[in-house]
Amino acid sequence: MTTLKQWVLAAILIISGASVFTGCTDSNSDNPVDEKFLSEKIIGKWIVADLNGVPAPTNQKTVLSFVSPTKVIGVMADCYGTAWNEDLSADVSIEGNKVTFVSSKDAEGRDHLVCMTVNSIDDKDMLMAYDWRIFVDGELIFQDVTQDRWERITEDYETDILGMWEGKRSNDESEFDDGKVHRWAFRADGTYTFYDKVDGEWKATDDVMNDYILDGTLLCTRWKTKDAGAEENREWWEIESVKNGVMKWKALRLRDDGTTYTANYELVKVK
Repeated sequence: MTTLKQWVLAAILIISGASVFTGCTDSNSDNPVDEKFLSEKIIGKWIVADLNGVPAPTNQKTVLSFVSPTKVIGVMADCYGTAWNEDLSADVSIEGNKVTFVSSKDAEGRDHLVCMTVNSIDDKDMLMAYDWRIFVDGELIFQDVTQDRWERITEDYETDILGMWEGKRSNDESEFDDGKVHRWAFRADGTYTFYDKVDGEWKATDDVMNDYILDGTLLCTRWKTKDAGAEENREWWEIESVKNGVMKWKALRLRDDGTTYTANYELVKVK
């Protein structure tokens, strides 16, 4: 199912406008984050790290890029829904330690307001209270508040990932992987080809879909086989590093019983 955080971000970005219908809760005057400092520090790319004090599963992660104190952009994709590669932007206002996204009415006539109360921010982390409200005709019908930690992304692997890579998982558990060595050929148009080794030779699979999105370090993939009735699969990874022809992926996965495990992949560049 779609996660709350992804639902919120999709809503505020898709229907971004300039209609102010209510305000955020007053800032805490004792908060050390002032407006000028926040306006400077928030510029850059951020990824969700923790939700309510718990590490966020990778499939629930989202990246936002603050290109200025008044504009945020994102490539919206939902691991559990239908959104894919939607370039979205929203106007932002900063007042004190409040970062506010204001929307016009959505398709159902509802107004959305999202306020990020930034409690601390530095070169690596941003801690905030996330307040999302929905209004109908000025009446509050829904409110959800979470405590989030976001991490700054300084790496960009958009070019590094291109080409042919060979590897396999380096741990015992993975949702889709069979534990064998495979190959991926990533192209600049956002598509890739997946290869199996059959009788000693590499053969491209005949999938009807192989797409990826890479935003900073977050790698989003989706694929669908040609089998009749086959469902589209999606899986998110975080790229840990690309060094000396070796690329490492990691992902925090959520089991059906609510426990988690870390999946790892290591790939070598094929020349």
